[in-house]
Amino acid sequence: EATALPRRNAGDAERPAAVPAVPPSLAVTGQLGNVMKESSQIALLVARRQLQSRKQSGFFEEHELFLHCPEGATPKDGPSAGVTMTTALLSLALEKPIPTDLAMTGEVSLNGKVLAVGGIKEKTIAARRAGCKTLVFPEANRRDYDELPKYLQDGLTVHFATHFDEVFDVAFAEKVPEQ
Repeated sequence: EATALPRRNAGDAERPAAVPAVPPSLAVTGQLGNVMKESSQIALLVARRQLQSRKQSGFFEEHELFLHCPEGATPKDGPSAGVTMTTALLSLALEKPIPTDLAMTGEVSLNGKVLAVGGIKEKTIAARRAGCKTLVFPEANRRDYDELPKYLQDGLTVHFATHFDEVFDVAFAEKVPEQ
């Protein structure tokens, strides 16, 4: 709280000015629709809960966050980046990079459930083109993946998640050094 000192006229008094302590915000930029903006807020909520459950909270309350989703002039609107946004936020907070050959998709709910998305074939093809060897999909999309041609599945390690905890375990797995 600070005290404002107004120019004194007869009867003017000092005026206390209070600024409420609120956690820093998350700014989202890029060609995003309303659903993606809502997904980013849910991702932040789930990421905060993940840190709290691991006794590592505090980061999100102390830092301004900016999440940019580039893609030129292609508007993005859909919930399927929820697990990816949550993982990116946690990577920043934990100062742990995500493996570069890991790709993921899935809507994340307020309580951390990983929900089904569309386009599993197209997302698998995109992951292969990007050189990703490990994928995380919603458990509810297992059948969609299993129905893909074998040549699209070859060489991939795929994990299926029902809750973000499972995504976390894949994304932040402790690597055992090779001997």
